[in-house]
Amino acid sequence: MIRTLRLLVGIAVLAMFFCGPAASADDQVTVPVLCYHRFGPTVADGMTVTTKVFESQLQWLKDHQYTVIPLRTLVNYLRGQGPPPPPKSVVITADDAHKTVFSDMAPLVRKYNIPVTLFIYPSCVSNASYAMTWDQLTQLQQTGRFDMQSHTFWHPNFKKEKKKLKPEEYKKLVDAQLSKAKASLEKRFGTTVDVLAWPFGIYDDDLEKDAAKAGYVAAFSIDRRNASPSEKMMAQPRYLMVNGDGIKNFEAIVTGRAQEKGHRTY
Repeated sequence: MIRTLRLLVGIAVLAMFFCGPAASADDQVTVPVLCYHRFGPTVADGMTVTTKVFESQLQWLKDHQYTVIPLRTLVNYLRGQGPPPPPKSVVITADDAHKTVFSDMAPLVRKYNIPVTLFIYPSCVSNASYAMTWDQLTQLQQTGRFDMQSHTFWHPNFKKEKKKLKPEEYKKLVDAQLSKAKASLEKRFGTTVDVLAWPFGIYDDDLEKDAAKAGYVAAFSIDRRNASPSEKMMAQPRYLMVNGDGIKNFEAIVTGRAQEKGHRTY
């Protein structure tokens, strides 16, 4: 009996030695998710990042051996369904389906051979003068570098809508915005649409539950932190990128200096 007990203790000690302690919250891999909107030769508005600045940021990533990974790779990890992303990973997304994604962003995506996720609200596509057409989006999808995901159906401000609508009307609006966008994009592109970007970065507990009920497995805000397993799946943060970020702020975001102390950033 004593010999058996000693043997078991020895095995436990060896296991601790080789396996080490369990991973803590500080050991979690965190990844910066960058959110762009519009591009162009000059700054047309607060959401424009000039094409020159955007290319300089992509070149910086290349020069410093960072890897732009698909958003899906990150989502799978956050859900516990995939391995941790490799060291020095970054995710790039673009909201709203602005026409400059096709004219200015896409050539650089091809040049640097990176994956991008587009968060689209279908009502603007082939309708609004600022938006891409369905044909252009299809061309982007066919490159294999662009994944199309949901930004609701017509980009409502849920906070304002909640104030002005009756509870049952508001609930109907939310359900329609979430489900119609998902169904429309899945039908157009023949792919799974189960990731959401909250319009204006607005979300709350009820909206998170509604998104999960509508079939989304992850949703992203613009809360300016790295995405990580410690964040809620329906409120994962992103960094809203503006032209003033240039290279200095961009570097701070990507290298983790913008993160709270104690988290390991990739």
